[in-house]
Amino acid sequence: MESTLLLVHTEADGALAKPALEALTSALALGGELTVGLVGGAVEAAARIAAAAGALRILAVSGDEFTQPRYATDAAAAEAIARAAGAAIVLAPATARWSRALPGAAYRLGGRIDTHATGLAVRDGAPAVTRWFYRQRMEAVLTRTARPWFVLLDVGCVTPWEGAPAASAQLETIAVAAPESRTTVTGVQAPKADEQTIRPDAKLLFVAGAGWTKKQPDGAVHIEEAQQLILGALRGAQASLGGSKSLVDSTGEGEAVLPFMTHLNQVGQTGSTPRHQKGLSTCCHGEEPHVVGWRFVTERRAVNLDANCGWARGKADVVYVADAFAVVRELNRLLA
Repeated sequence: MESTLLLVHTEADGALAKPALEALTSALALGGELTVGLVGGAVEAAARIAAAAGALRILAVSGDEFTQPRYATDAAAAEAIARAAGAAIVLAPATARWSRALPGAAYRLGGRIDTHATGLAVRDGAPAVTRWFYRQRMEAVLTRTARPWFVLLDVGCVTPWEGAPAASAQLETIAVAAPESRTTVTGVQAPKADEQTIRPDAKLLFVAGAGWTKKQPDGAVHIEEAQQLILGALRGAQASLGGSKSLVDSTGEGEAVLPFMTHLNQVGQTGSTPRHQKGLSTCCHGEEPHVVGWRFVTERRAVNLDANCGWARGKADVVYVADAFAVVRELNRLLA
């Protein structure tokens, strides 16, 4: 098996996040010599994890200039580590940071890059990448002869590596002159935890359909109550919020809308799919384009008044034929 380089960046506290640990699992599954490249402000804790996983070499570009994600510094660090490692295969988690910087690094090294990989395997002694095309409707297995071959691994496809960090690690530091930057990070602004609706690591994906904004049995639209019920369920279950295309599109159609629902919440948006353990769909009819976005959700349940909706036709494990307002109202009471 060819030599492999795993590129990961550390978090603000110097730790490795879940995407990095998942990529480590994939890199170990390939076999062969593994080199781990670390980028970040502090890398000592991450180096001990790499040593415990059995990395042959641990290369690092560290310092205050490499703490914050920037294309210029990240691409320079990745290029320097890849040149020092000399590996044929370069793996990295598909974080926003690496997705932005690694295509440029691959170009500088004369290599090729593939993104949105969902699996790695060895076929005939060479690595093969599995990924989806056409909005997750077709699966393909890719191989390349060009080297170095960069592969960005989608999050949520494998189990994160687990193990106790080593007591010490032999770290090779690579000196990289940080390119001149015109930006300065002064701080981070984030919504309060109870206002956050997108939680990639949540066990439950709560999906709202357009039925929440339509007329109810009394002939009236209950947007305010719908907002309170949905947000209450998200807070109580610490769930992530998803939306059907029909619901997020209603914003531009002059219809009643949920103010916290955006295209970023759309299930299947730009071909991406959630990978939560459980999914609960409410007021959605289970149309085929929407259901495709649920491909990687392990357990599916739906609430719909129509016993003949798409969810009832083998697309959900359990279908509750009931009013979503009443079900979620009772759910919030139990969660409270």
